[in-house]
Amino acid sequence: MLRRALLGWTLCVMAACPFGAWARPQLVADSRLVAIQTPSGTTIQAEIADTPQKRATGLMYREALKKDHGMLFVFGDAQAWTFWMKNTRISLDLIWLDGKKRVVHIERNVPICTRTDDSCPQYRPNDDSLYVLEIAGGTVDGYKIEKGSKLQFALPNP
Repeated sequence: MLRRALLGWTLCVMAACPFGAWARPQLVADSRLVAIQTPSGTTIQAEIADTPQKRATGLMYREALKKDHGMLFVFGDAQAWTFWMKNTRISLDLIWLDGKKRVVHIERNVPICTRTDDSCPQYRPNDDSLYVLEIAGGTVDGYKIEKGSKLQFALPNP
């Protein structure tokens, strides 16, 4: 059991899914939003996932994502953070950003994963990142976001 729990933690920590995440989490919208300016001039309103629990839950169980909205995962240290789509019901574009808020990797139209075990595909950049932005699948190109683009945002004070 411990090995399974550790495996689950390893797979999820990067997509954000600590031990309690196997049970359906409460869906509470974070009132703290960050405005992210894209190269196209569009502003994305992103919920902030900056704690282990918020990162674990992410956009799980959501049925939809409003236009020009997303979730910004904020990590304490730069790593090649791995994500997966377990219990995520909407297709997403995943955007990894370094400490200078430059795009280091993009995964487009990542499909949902309906597997009941922990075998959902994993998505990982080749470079370290400090932030990961999740937006509705198929929208990254419309925002003119590509590898090397810089996004502009300021995190609110804790």
